[in-house]
Amino acid sequence: MPSHWPSELRLSRDRATLAVAFDDAVFRLPAEYLRVSSPSAEVRGHGPGQAITVAGKRDVAILGIEPVGRYAVRLVFDDLHASGIYTWDYLHELGSDQAARWQAYLAELGAKNLSRDPR
Repeated sequence: MPSHWPSELRLSRDRATLAVAFDDAVFRLPAEYLRVSSPSAEVRGHGPGQAITVAGKRDVAILGIEPVGRYAVRLVFDDLHASGIYTWDYLHELGSDQAARWQAYLAELGAKNLSRDPR
């Protein structure tokens, strides 16, 4: 069972931000942040050391939110990525650690000479 249950999921009109409300916090998670943090095997890989750095997603939007049982959602992005299952606990973790994770992502992009901008 998840440790955290959302009381609300709300996609902004421009589809650029997902607001997720939990009992202890409300997080506003940018689509770009959610896309580059996808829990999918495509992004994380199938084992240690196989994760990739996703670049060029500054303007990505969320096209849809699909429930997965009672424990998660699948986000469908306008770049057609839709294989990540975002559990309630993972969304809470992304919100709680957003500042540090985002800074680490930006540093990783810089170290690999990659950009947030699409090619």
